[in-house]
Amino acid sequence: MKEEILKFFKGDAEDDEGALIKYSHDASLLEVRPEIVLFPRDSEDVQNLVNWVNENKQNKEKYPNLSITCRCAGTDMSGGAIGESIILDFTRYMNKLIGGPLPMDDISKWEIAVQPGMFYRDFEKITLEKGLILPCYTASKSLNALGGMYGNNSAGERTLKYGKMEDYILSAKVVFADGVERTVKPFPVKEISGQEEIYIKVFDLIKQNEEDIKQAKPKVSKNSAGYYIWNTISDFSSPAKGRLGGVVFDLNKFLVGSQGTLGIVTEMTLKLIPENKHSKLVVIFMNDLAPLGRLVDEILTQNPETLETYDDKTMKLAVKFFPDFLKNKGFFGMFKFMWSFLPEFFMMLTNGLPKLILLAEFAGEDEKTVNDKCIKLVKKIQEFKLKVHITESETEANKYWDIRRESFALLRKHVKGMRTAPFIDDIIVRPEFLPKFLPELNDILSKYNLTYTLAGHAGNGNFHIIPLMDFKRPDTAKIIIELGESVYDLVVKYHGSITAEHNDGLIRTPYLRKMYGDKITGIFEKIKEIFDPKNIFNPGKKIVTENQGGTKEYIASHIAKEHKAIHKV
Repeated sequence: MKEEILKFFKGDAEDDEGALIKYSHDASLLEVRPEIVLFPRDSEDVQNLVNWVNENKQNKEKYPNLSITCRCAGTDMSGGAIGESIILDFTRYMNKLIGGPLPMDDISKWEIAVQPGMFYRDFEKITLEKGLILPCYTASKSLNALGGMYGNNSAGERTLKYGKMEDYILSAKVVFADGVERTVKPFPVKEISGQEEIYIKVFDLIKQNEEDIKQAKPKVSKNSAGYYIWNTISDFSSPAKGRLGGVVFDLNKFLVGSQGTLGIVTEMTLKLIPENKHSKLVVIFMNDLAPLGRLVDEILTQNPETLETYDDKTMKLAVKFFPDFLKNKGFFGMFKFMWSFLPEFFMMLTNGLPKLILLAEFAGEDEKTVNDKCIKLVKKIQEFKLKVHITESETEANKYWDIRRESFALLRKHVKGMRTAPFIDDIIVRPEFLPKFLPELNDILSKYNLTYTLAGHAGNGNFHIIPLMDFKRPDTAKIIIELGESVYDLVVKYHGSITAEHNDGLIRTPYLRKMYGDKITGIFEKIKEIFDPKNIFNPGKKIVTENQGGTKEYIASHIAKEHKAIHKV
């Protein structure tokens, strides 16, 4: 394969053992070995590769599973960035800024064009120099890349106020299954008849099933499960909603979050917003979850930038592995950080840790305005009789953010003989259901005697549960499948989504039918057929692909092989 591809491919091709082992993993609990890893130089490489795959797809004897799985930083926890054939990594060459941002008076024109392989950490340095930011960054923003944010419809701690990645894509260049790169951007629905066939087919499919689609939309503020058939046709009659008026058709609303199963993005133009100059946290400590729903409702009336949370297990983890937080802070930074933790240590000694810690962040142009917002919230929730603290400095606020953002990395790093197992890591229900939902969830988890952390976005009701598991045990797969079934049954009971922002990948595709039923999953299958009739783009994600993913059996047989145990459902 390598020799044939290099005849037309200007980039690099690697098929040595080291490369194949490295690219058999992303941040998920799965392992899928590819045949080759490619690093495209430019869009022409991508287009030529798609054409070559199309030409050779039918040669089953020579290339039985020929396909392309796009990858950037490989931080996906769902198994979305691993595949059995070609891995296409954009981070080596297609990692550049194309243009912008320009300092303008008109906020609607603050935009920037980038290639998918650019790391968010490099991107953010550039935008912050202009006082601008892409606010849908994730907790792993020091690791992930823009292409992954497009593929997963990225969301994070500021999504509560500012939305997801789909809200910041103005246009994108995408290579479709015919090998042609197209510029995808919104246009008025009244112009649909003059568009290419692929646009018309998608439009007709949605309109023909409009009522079923409307009824099936998850009743939560964030959802990454399946294809986003709800957002493609939108009413932008209000001038405040966008540059276009009337009803708009935007295929990017469809492609963002599709995990590279419908096409390959080679460039994206993003909208930016001004970054606030000052921020503070109101930290709320809860020993009883019963008033959580009412509390969240009260906090949201004050319009915080973020409303995050983590549990006592996460806090204990931070205390246990405290030295990790001190690295790279310098002597004085280390001293200040340790000093800021004294209240938490005394709390542990006297009253134990609270069951849940909420972080409500407020931001603005000046310090007084921000502080007034914090004080107003404290007064608003005083009837709950909770311990509440307003942070005094950025260092103090950062200690809470470090715990929230680093718990997953701490788990992966420190627990010997155990592995992080993200498979129920992204559930969401409406906040008003949390007082009933969380105890029921804990009852389910307690049956398996697992060590796990719980953290997430309380303002959305989106929680990340990361269990630790011993992959040497032959019943690991059975526990993963069984526990997944029980947790997702509970999520469906409360009208939520099995994934708010981490997406389906290999680990959740088998459960889409549980969430949506036959009608909607049938529509997903038709979408895949419209865009990718030969199934060359990232098979086994979103749609079941025979022998390449989308089933519980595939999950069981591809749990990371760090041992000799044989896993079965």
